[in-house]
Amino acid sequence: MRNNIIHVDIDAFYASVEELDNPSLIGKPMCVGGLSDRSIITTANYEARKYGIHSAMPVFMAKQLCSDLIIMPMRRSLYVEKSKEVFKIISKYSSTIEKVSIDESYLDISKNKHKPVDMIYAMKEDIKKNTGLTVSVGLSYNKFLAKLASDWNKPNGLMIITKSDIPDILKPLDINNVHGLGQKSQQKLRALGINTIEELLALPEDFLVEMFGKMGSEIYQRIRGIDNRKVEPNRVRKSMAVERTFLDTNDADLLREYIKNYATELSKDLSEKNLGFYTITLKLKNSNFKTTTHSKTFPHVIRTFDEIYEISLKIFDEQYTGEKLRLAGISASNLTDLNYEQLSF
Repeated sequence: MRNNIIHVDIDAFYASVEELDNPSLIGKPMCVGGLSDRSIITTANYEARKYGIHSAMPVFMAKQLCSDLIIMPMRRSLYVEKSKEVFKIISKYSSTIEKVSIDESYLDISKNKHKPVDMIYAMKEDIKKNTGLTVSVGLSYNKFLAKLASDWNKPNGLMIITKSDIPDILKPLDINNVHGLGQKSQQKLRALGINTIEELLALPEDFLVEMFGKMGSEIYQRIRGIDNRKVEPNRVRKSMAVERTFLDTNDADLLREYIKNYATELSKDLSEKNLGFYTITLKLKNSNFKTTTHSKTFPHVIRTFDEIYEISLKIFDEQYTGEKLRLAGISASNLTDLNYEQLSF
């Protein structure tokens, strides 16, 4: 089975762009995020990660872990432009690219005539030379393993997972490495003493299906190296969402700050693709893992940060009852292409 699937992940993207713009930040613990203590960390550079700082962590907690932490305000337009530079280079190496987010993508290189490893090193060097950024790359024969591999040797890494490596290479890994196993699912498995993929491999498929429904079969197959998802360059987006898991809190002001950050990110994602939408949904998950969603549909197109933030905040204030939450998110659905809207008008 040939290794034709690549996952490319730009290393500590927002933080790396800030270091490029201001080299004096290099070697110092630095994060991108909100400037108030109630804000959250969006991206931490590798120096900051040594202190245990990570994305979605409240700023006040990050400062407790590292008193010298430098926090840079988020400059989304700068990151979007830098992302375009990277993806323009990536597109030289494959015509089949699935952009997953502003800083990661899958490539199908089955039509590439060069040796995969030679191609990857050429691409990495090309990106570094022309953008100043480094990328970590995973190469394998399916998407699950390629993504897993890209996270293996960060930063600026390359990892190859072949058919002969499976399942032995996966056995020591924690179950949090399995795409499709969320926090609630992991909690169920850990309650049974299942903490590693090796322990997960011992469970029969029907048992996993009973626990997780259809996803149980997908998990059973993935940990055995089976993932039939294709790289889809022209996926039709039905919705766009921003959500994060954070430490349990019932601090309403902090939760409102999270929502403001999500509204900012979502509005930028929509703007980048020139999309609007008609339905907005606020998702909340409490400390007992109970998830609730609250949606509103409008007769007119929603497109701006102000609209998204105002509507999301109103839904939150109407629905929040004061319990501790561990996740919040905003999604936009019933998407519409604004180019088409303007043409129709």
